Amino acid sequence: MARVVLKHVGKVFANGFEAIVDFDLDVADGELLVLVGPSGCGKTTTLRMIAGLERVTRGTIVIGSKVVNDVAPKDRDVAMVFQNHALYPQMTAYQNMAFALALRRVPRAERDPAVRRAAAMLSIGHLLERKPRQLSGGERQRVAVGRAIVRRPACFLLDEPLSGLDARLRVQMRSELKRLHRQLQTTTVYVTHDQEEALTLGDRVVVIREGRVQQVGTPREVYRHPANRFVAGFLGAAPMNFLEGTITEQDGRLWFDQRGRRLAVPAWAAEDLRRKVGGTVVLGVRPEVVRLRPIEGQQDNTLDVRVEGVEPLGDRIDVHLSADNHPSIVARLDGRDPFDPATVRRAYVDLDRVHFFEPDDSPSGRSGANLCPGGGSADPSC
Repeated sequence: MARVVLKHVGKVFANGFEAIVDFDLDVADGELLVLVGPSGCGKTTTLRMIAGLERVTRGTIVIGSKVVNDVAPKDRDVAMVFQNHALYPQMTAYQNMAFALALRRVPRAERDPAVRRAAAMLSIGHLLERKPRQLSGGERQRVAVGRAIVRRPACFLLDEPLSGLDARLRVQMRSELKRLHRQLQTTTVYVTHDQEEALTLGDRVVVIREGRVQQVGTPREVYRHPANRFVAGFLGAAPMNFLEGTITEQDGRLWFDQRGRRLAVPAWAAEDLRRKVGGTVVLGVRPEVVRLRPIEGQQDNTLDVRVEGVEPLGDRIDVHLSADNHPSIVARLDGRDPFDPATVRRAYVDLDRVHFFEPDDSPSGRSGANLCPGGGSADPSC
């Protein structure tokens, strides 16, 4: 096991494209850290630089106590699992898993127990004599993970290993990977574009946008206290609703005003937002905090709406609403609640669980920043 540290790392490709910008990261020994972000944000490039498959343009990468910028991939003591499995089709599962040990000249007597031990952990002991074409997608991915495990590296690097699997198998493999990490306690850096995967797997999550780190924290922290509008909108099973308006003051009380339609600014946010009176802000409301019934103790939290569409999702319902000044607001309801679209005239926002952001939203600086980063602490949803 080893600590992995990236210090001011940057990557500029030959065509001048800057893929990674001043990237700082500290992965603790034995931690499972997830890099998450949209396609093209630099997740895989970062992973490949740690592995040594891409050269660092500037900055340093440390694995254990050793700077590895100029160390060959084979000498970095890392094992990488790819999205496409990368198994040798002419070899059996056993031979694929043992191949890395053979390259390292591990004695044959030591290879067999290592392979069979890893196969037992992954429940593929009965598949060792089959070739990749005789295995399902999930079984091939288990073989690829097993090939990494037998090496007992200082660090695992996993590049979207579950993206090619069907939804049900992805959920199953997530549980398997979590169990394996608890058992092995090996430092792991995991790349995914799936925010649900990131929140369920990671000890910590790194949200990346256009080569820049937007926020690092536990899944609970980045969900409940997003650093900026991008993080808030990217994380969540359904996207956060954003409403742009102005902070106004009347009789010492603050309001979020959207073209004459007002919502009360909650007490916990008043101090931070008082300096924004007369200025534009963005109100962030997660679908699960939009209700279609009154909320006790909150009188100034209503929006006049109409139902535009309903998506039944089994245990929940997503209701698409439109208001006069906002064409699409999503409310996520309990699927067991009786619901008649014809009766919906108002939506209620739980003001204890909203967020306020700067209106501009770019990858760097204060743009889109959360104006009350410690607020909304009553949110029990994550």
